[in-house]
Amino acid sequence: MTPYTNMFHLKFLLQEVHQVNDLFSLEKFSHLNWEQVWMIVESAKLLADRDMAPFFKEMDETPARYDGKGGVVTHPQLKTIIRQAAEQGWIGGAAKFEHGGLQLPMMIYNAGQHIFQAANNGCQGYFSLSAGAAALITSFGNEEQIKTFVPHVYEGRWQATMALTEPQAGSSLTDIVTSARLVGDGVYNIKGQKIFISGGQHEACDNFIHLTLARIEGAPPGVKGISLFIIPKFWPEKDGTLKYNDVFCAGDFQKMGQRGYSTTHLAFGDQDNCRGWLLGEPHKGLSYMFQMMNEARIGVGQTAASVAMAAYQASLQYANERPQGRLPSEKDPMKPPTMIINHPDVQRMLLTQKAIAEGALSLAMECNRLYDLAHASSGDEQHSSWLLLEILTPIVKTYSSEHGSRSAALAIQILGGYGFTTDFPVQQHYRDLKIMSIYEGTTGIQSLDLLGRKVMMEKGKALHELLKAVGDTINKADTYEVLKPYAKNLRDELQRIQSVLVHLGKFATAAELDRYLSDAAIFMDQISYVVIAWQWLKQATIAYTQLQSANFSMQVREFYEGKVHTMKFFFRYELPHAEACAKTIMDPEFLTNLKKREVFV
Repeated sequence: MTPYTNMFHLKFLLQEVHQVNDLFSLEKFSHLNWEQVWMIVESAKLLADRDMAPFFKEMDETPARYDGKGGVVTHPQLKTIIRQAAEQGWIGGAAKFEHGGLQLPMMIYNAGQHIFQAANNGCQGYFSLSAGAAALITSFGNEEQIKTFVPHVYEGRWQATMALTEPQAGSSLTDIVTSARLVGDGVYNIKGQKIFISGGQHEACDNFIHLTLARIEGAPPGVKGISLFIIPKFWPEKDGTLKYNDVFCAGDFQKMGQRGYSTTHLAFGDQDNCRGWLLGEPHKGLSYMFQMMNEARIGVGQTAASVAMAAYQASLQYANERPQGRLPSEKDPMKPPTMIINHPDVQRMLLTQKAIAEGALSLAMECNRLYDLAHASSGDEQHSSWLLLEILTPIVKTYSSEHGSRSAALAIQILGGYGFTTDFPVQQHYRDLKIMSIYEGTTGIQSLDLLGRKVMMEKGKALHELLKAVGDTINKADTYEVLKPYAKNLRDELQRIQSVLVHLGKFATAAELDRYLSDAAIFMDQISYVVIAWQWLKQATIAYTQLQSANFSMQVREFYEGKVHTMKFFFRYELPHAEACAKTIMDPEFLTNLKKREVFV
């Protein structure tokens, strides 16, 4: 079986870089210790090795497909995967005890999800989606709603989804038209259509719970008039029976990647008999849904990092086993070919992949840690953790998906012609990864969120928390002579970000919002390079500390040396792109405000 992740790196992130042990001092997680949680993570690896990774290629070759009758046919292994994941707590594991969960920190829960994402990212999406939707019900639902739906979801028998997008609206939730008419006791008659509904209406589960955005009759226009509804495919009656609820699957989209993951078109109320249960209060649906969307954005970013990791591991194995050519210094044609990993250009591509995948996974774990602190700590720490998580969420989603695709493309390049064939997995990783830049809001939407909302959140406090966190790492690195140049380099890039924001601030002050936000995606790229450099300097500082003290109780010397070397590589080959981004943003010419479009002719 082709390797798909690095358990040593995962352990390093949890135990040393992001210090999961600190969480066990919080009341919410006081029932756990390191030995227990690492055993849980290792059990996820066993499950992935047995039930998920062996079916990665097969699920791509026999994709989910519409049966023409309102259902979706999926690979027969999917039902086993969902049930086994549920039995081991990988759907409800992060939920509170009172809701039937294991009350795991998100760091540990998502460490397991990382393994599943790297092993078979398409099947992992089914139960992570269910987990997010169930968490939404436990957060905002009443006792009856929680008891009716959540246990079935955590058992893996009912699939939960989120239904936002409509054919005519796309990503613009302002323009959704699905309607809801009150029929009594919090129950509404629902009518409308939703598209791109991941995990919808397949045969591996018995029922489907669609968390759906709709407008109650008479609601105000725009996002303020959106409410959230629980709409099951089969309505659970008081006597325990299930009755068809007029939720019809009109098709399944055939995709470039994640072909084993159903993506459906749903029609609600074609027979005027679709009932939905209002979740929470009227007109607050979008604010509720953002809980799930933000968690999903972190999850998409982590999935992208995980798939990039799988592609890296596959290309690393190939580079270590494939003999081809000789080094330029070798003049004897009778000497045997060298392994391609010895060629500098192949090493450059491998190190780029390692820097992207391991750096992005570290950022995802940073976000998981902040999520735990924002939900389990108190006071200033809780609020500052929430602010930092808010500003990092669009960054982890965007960097991991955009640069993860670049990383997987390099994996194909390393394998050469073989990489382009279906005999090897890297082409599938590349195809699967591409959707990550679109899920839960495109790169453009994430960039607008970052520059338009998060940078200015609470009068710049979220940005301040980020600058402070990066600055703390710089100060620690500055205590080591070997790391000083890199600490200075990162400090200079922080100052460059602030210069760019001063420049952009002139447009915001002048109410020229189109100009202010026109290069939001370029700013996203700039700050992303800096944030990943922060993660690498953090890893390298810990690794160098262990090397200096000769403490190899957790990892071997070569492992720590590899972290320091990869940090140096990132700072030399990747971080300089941040300066180029700044130069583009601060150029006085405005080139994307065309009034005439002849330039495109």
